[in-house]
Amino acid sequence: MTEQGAQATEGQGQGPDRQVRVVLVDDHRMFRTGVQAEIGQTATTGVEVVGEAADVDQAVTVITATRPEVVLLDVHLPGGGGVEVLRRCAPLMSDAERPVRFLALSVSDAAEDVIGVIRGGARGYVTKTITGADLIDSVFRVQDGDAVFSPRLAGFVLDAFASTDAPPVDEDMDRLTQREREVLRLIARGYAYKEIAKQLFISVKTVESHVSAVLRKLQLSNRHELTRWATARRLV
Repeated sequence: MTEQGAQATEGQGQGPDRQVRVVLVDDHRMFRTGVQAEIGQTATTGVEVVGEAADVDQAVTVITATRPEVVLLDVHLPGGGGVEVLRRCAPLMSDAERPVRFLALSVSDAAEDVIGVIRGGARGYVTKTITGADLIDSVFRVQDGDAVFSPRLAGFVLDAFASTDAPPVDEDMDRLTQREREVLRLIARGYAYKEIAKQLFISVKTVESHVSAVLRKLQLSNRHELTRWATARRLV
């Protein structure tokens, strides 16, 4: 743990030297509760959780109302995903005096998810395997304007942005929500609908709806065509 994280968590009998106001955006209530319990003890950690949201519309409303310094943002959300939250909160991110900064916190470590939210304006991306102490440290670093990534994810960003011959934006992929991309990837890997539902914590009916939406948006007829499409783009 870094020195800053130690200061935030230990306190040495005193309160933390600084504080940060945070909004939690995740569609799993139990996860939000766990994060709140882990980092939200303000007197000890310096982190004050000022709001929570479970979907895109709620997120935009809460973030606009509370104007936190940092938003912990899940990538996969009902209503368009984390990228849609970033798009709608762009004016808040560009506010020179009181910028709202975003740190993606997701179970996904897929390159397209990482690159998508960074392109959208997030300052970093960490996975949900992160420890509480490291998450606190990451929040304070993002508040300071630093870029923060889980170790293996930084390479995705370097590959996407540092290369002069980076591939152009895929307009077909941009038509899909983050959740639809996740379902697409699992379908292409040969998962059955029930397996996808279990892995993503959604119903089989919801999986079927996502698959139908993907086929319609990509103008494909069946999952075999979908698999070929995904394989050609190296999404499998």
